[in-house]
Amino acid sequence: QQQQQQQQQQSDSSDILNDGIGLDFLNGDSGAPAAANTSATKGAGYDSFAHMPTGADRERQRPYAPQNPYPVPSSFPGRILPIFENPAVFEKLGTDCLFFIFYYKQGTYQQYLSARELKKQGWRYHKKYMTWFQRHEEPAVTTDEYEQGTYIYFDWESGWCQRIKQDFRFEYSFLEDSLQ
Repeated sequence: QQQQQQQQQQSDSSDILNDGIGLDFLNGDSGAPAAANTSATKGAGYDSFAHMPTGADRERQRPYAPQNPYPVPSSFPGRILPIFENPAVFEKLGTDCLFFIFYYKQGTYQQYLSARELKKQGWRYHKKYMTWFQRHEEPAVTTDEYEQGTYIYFDWESGWCQRIKQDFRFEYSFLEDSLQ
């Protein structure tokens, strides 16, 4: 019975794989040496096809939002406090806190306020690299399309820290110059 189930699964997989998508190499029609066309090789091909990345794997992960939130005491804040609607509060926050709000409160008024304050402090958002840059020193080269020099950038992906990038070319076409 197990053998019949395995044969049925292989048959189903074979139908899927041979449905006009050009995976003939799994059936031994690739002209590869006979040793490469073993059942183990075919099984590995089926497995890799079954676990192939999808388009959703390329998308940025969305923040977690529970469907059934756990009930908490009334003293625990369940919504953004009104004080965080005040732009004057953001003038008092540190750079790390502003970066945290920018990257983890996306699409909110607080993200806008943090971006506005970062711009006031000399940070500039690079749309291609999706990170913030600040001049470390005056650029060595300045043209109408770009400037090149030493920059400090905020590494939010791997270290959550500020790093220095020598001889970086900041093209103005990637500069986010408006706050929306």
